[in-house]
Amino acid sequence: MESWLPAASLTSSGRPTLIHGEIERALVRKVDLEVEEKPDLAPLRSGLLSLTTHRLIWVDGSSIYGCYLPLDSIIEAYPAKKSIRSMFHSQRIIVLVKASAAGRIGEAGPRTETIIIVLRDKNESDSFYGRLMEVLRSRSWEIVPKRGDKDLGDGRGGGNSNSLGTTNRVVGVSGIIRKEQEKWESTDKSLQEAFQDLNALMRKAKEMVELAGRMRSTLLMGANTQANPVNDDEFGSKQEIQDWFLSVGIVSPVTKETAGALYHQELSRQLADFVQLPLKKSGGMIALIDVYCLFNRARGTELISPEDLLQACRLWEKIDVPVMLRKFDSDVMVIQDKFHSDKEVFERIKSLALSADALRRGLSPSDAAMTLGVAPALANEYLLAAENEGLLCRDVSPEGFRFYVNLFREIDPSCMFTTEGQGLMKIWASAVN
Repeated sequence: MESWLPAASLTSSGRPTLIHGEIERALVRKVDLEVEEKPDLAPLRSGLLSLTTHRLIWVDGSSIYGCYLPLDSIIEAYPAKKSIRSMFHSQRIIVLVKASAAGRIGEAGPRTETIIIVLRDKNESDSFYGRLMEVLRSRSWEIVPKRGDKDLGDGRGGGNSNSLGTTNRVVGVSGIIRKEQEKWESTDKSLQEAFQDLNALMRKAKEMVELAGRMRSTLLMGANTQANPVNDDEFGSKQEIQDWFLSVGIVSPVTKETAGALYHQELSRQLADFVQLPLKKSGGMIALIDVYCLFNRARGTELISPEDLLQACRLWEKIDVPVMLRKFDSDVMVIQDKFHSDKEVFERIKSLALSADALRRGLSPSDAAMTLGVAPALANEYLLAAENEGLLCRDVSPEGFRFYVNLFREIDPSCMFTTEGQGLMKIWASAVN
């Protein structure tokens, strides 16, 4: 799809990929973008418009293509004039933007173009314009180094000082006013110093989150392409790095305030992007309760309820994401990769069940959990699924479930009482004897 705006990169779930330091502020659906008096530029119809601290990002309805308009290219924004005719039409926001001499919109140049933002969702139109103006006034895309506070004097300043360094006292009403002024100046200086230290701490924390996000993306790319391997001598084990990145947090979590009516849909997409690293770490499947803990820890103070998480997972059936929600026969719910294959897991379970110790004592969920690298509850579900496939047999005892390799398929009905074993029967007989 060709557009008159620069293309925006999207995640695997269709959400915009935010640049370093960028935070999402508002989401509006059913938005059109048009260029005034430019019939040769096709309008962008019925897409999702995301307002961030740096850009206006438009994503088409299928979440396949996206484009953006830098906020630093906006000269002015104002709502269209209200009239009787406008009462029956969607609200429009007029945006005056910079354009290059060649006519490329959003680039610095001598020309200007007018973009019309058509908001078809009337419930979100008024609040969106207010947030747009708030972001434009804040100019968060500009990084200006903090300057030190001006010298406020030697701190004694009440009265006039002569050449010998002595201070002339000021009495009466003037003295009281000067004394109060000195007090307020001292308090103001202390507050400025305190907030300067706090701002420095916030900037460092923001830089650390951005660094963690970049390293997390590198790990995800490395897991897919096996390129740019992590240097264990410099960074430690890859497992420890992944655990640390999971605890750093999400830079711009989806909230009801920013997403509005699109809350669960955008939460579903963000969750699909978030769980990819834990899934790779846990072998392609992870319990829903574990995802709930990890996701809330990454969101910081923007916690979600279990109902919101479950609803977000169920929306994966309607959108194209690489993960899915799975429910076992025992009602245990897990999140797994769509390309995850149970056959590979069954082969590992079968190999484990054919070990000498498992042939004699059987296989417990804890034994399978250590081999598969999953929680015992998930290992138990795998064992039950292998039993349904006919690979294992179950023995119920006071100590719990024990699973053995299925030898019934090795028995020949025509000679059930033979003492000579072949195949698995021979392996089992040699192990127990």
